[in-house]
Amino acid sequence: MKKMINKPENYVKEMLEGIYAAHPDLVTCTGEDVHCLVTARKKEGKVGIATGGGSGHLPLFLGYVGEGMLDGCSVGDVFQSPSAEQMLAVTKYIDSGAGVLYIYGNYNGDIFNFDMAAEMADFEEDIRVESVVAGEDVASAGPAAPGEKNTRRGVAGIVFVYKCAGAAAADMLPLEEVKRVAEKACANVRTMGVALSPCTVPRVGKPGFAIGEDEMEIGMGIHGEPGIRRGKLEPADQVVTEMMDQIVADLPYQKGDQVAVLVNGLGATPLDEQYIVTRKIDEYLKEKGISVHRYYVGEFATAIEMAGFSISLLKLDEELKKYLDAPARTPFFVQV
Repeated sequence: MKKMINKPENYVKEMLEGIYAAHPDLVTCTGEDVHCLVTARKKEGKVGIATGGGSGHLPLFLGYVGEGMLDGCSVGDVFQSPSAEQMLAVTKYIDSGAGVLYIYGNYNGDIFNFDMAAEMADFEEDIRVESVVAGEDVASAGPAAPGEKNTRRGVAGIVFVYKCAGAAAADMLPLEEVKRVAEKACANVRTMGVALSPCTVPRVGKPGFAIGEDEMEIGMGIHGEPGIRRGKLEPADQVVTEMMDQIVADLPYQKGDQVAVLVNGLGATPLDEQYIVTRKIDEYLKEKGISVHRYYVGEFATAIEMAGFSISLLKLDEELKKYLDAPARTPFFVQV
């Protein structure tokens, strides 16, 4: 394992200390626990938005705390959920009287601890909390029937949910409306990824799974969860077409729709290659009669040093377009 670290057990703490040092105008911590990251510019009377999850995914999750997006994030160890107590500390700090909305990915540990934190916030602090669970990964499940549990993983598409809900909160909408916007974004986003190499958790010190030098796995999750197909590495255009066929069919997205597209590197894919992918996505959508309002290309939700990428589409209407286009400023996302 080659990593620019000190002791593996200090990996997350020292990463967070570096972020606080670099961005004191945007983020701080609630107290002695550096794992409780919050905005440095709290706004009275605004709905607070909190997220959380395991480390190893920068900029997800903590990188979107700032102006126009999130207000706080509880940070777990690498690929591990933060505690309910850390989530509660963030909730108490960001509450300014209008309630708090939790937005987080569809993973059992996060669901359990966020639910517990919401109960504690209500019982101990009289803070009203609502929750939206993002699960948009096309590869991890088919469409859930009404009333059935959504088993789709939450992946890079959650960034669109942060953006739209954050803008709605910045417009001083009440908690019910901010939650509605977040749910609307969740319902209209789909994601699929492909992995070319494994990732190494620092405390473990070796790759979490094996994949051949000439192989790829379509649909693999951001923790190395199994995908839907492993095979020989294929040309970028062929891979993108296979992924887009499944993404577009899933919602489905249709001729005449307008979308935002997020091309996300998983940690070790050069921007050159991400733009080769973007070129094919653009060609594909034009052939389908689907117009693109905005592209976002870069690293938004990584898996440490995994090679590969994911594609997320958000179907837009005028409301979501307004919130997507609103300004935002965080340590890892700036839009004017």
